[in-house]
Amino acid sequence: MKIIPSQPSMVEQVHKAILSEIASGKLPARARIIQEQIAQSLGVSRQPVQHALTLLRNHGILQDAPGRGLQVAPMDLAYVRQIYDVRAVIEGLAFRKAAENNAEQAGSKGPNLIRAGNKAADSGSVPAMIAADMAFHQFIYALSGNPLLAPSMEAHWTHTQRVMGEVLIRDDKPRDVWEQHQELLETVVKGQAAQAERLAKKHILDAADFMIERLRSEGKNV
Repeated sequence: MKIIPSQPSMVEQVHKAILSEIASGKLPARARIIQEQIAQSLGVSRQPVQHALTLLRNHGILQDAPGRGLQVAPMDLAYVRQIYDVRAVIEGLAFRKAAENNAEQAGSKGPNLIRAGNKAADSGSVPAMIAADMAFHQFIYALSGNPLLAPSMEAHWTHTQRVMGEVLIRDDKPRDVWEQHQELLETVVKGQAAQAERLAKKHILDAADFMIERLRSEGKNV
């Protein structure tokens, strides 16, 4: 059986780089994607770029451009709402199971992630804030003991990164999310499974309400 590499593949790295450009606003809606330019700027061959673009198209982040090629898809706020509705259920399950199965590990390793998140928020770097948020939630998925959770969330996080980026560029409020993360972590550490699930769902749905309202006010539902 082939050994699975521990390091991200070239396609994953290119996918992450392109998505970061979209989330940071450097590639706005309807920006045309030039495969050759991306390959040149990243110093890679066209093959991993082509595969990464296909993944982003399949996830709805990119779409066919008029004529030929690809462009960044406009934001669909109805779809964003659906993503967050599903994510709320999955996150609730993750936090519940983490509280049931790994409260001690949450207490020993979780505070470092909270500190990293606050540091990222203080830095004002949108990529750093998104990366810290993802790291915290992925930590909880691992603590849940359910190996299906992280893969199930991959497509959701692709869109979530873009939504977070659009809002963080313009608004400071999402940066206080680490107070909520601290509260969530404390419920997991205390083994309060039902409370952790309830707070996790509320955390995600409140974030959806806030971000969708901000995006709507910016005319992003086009």
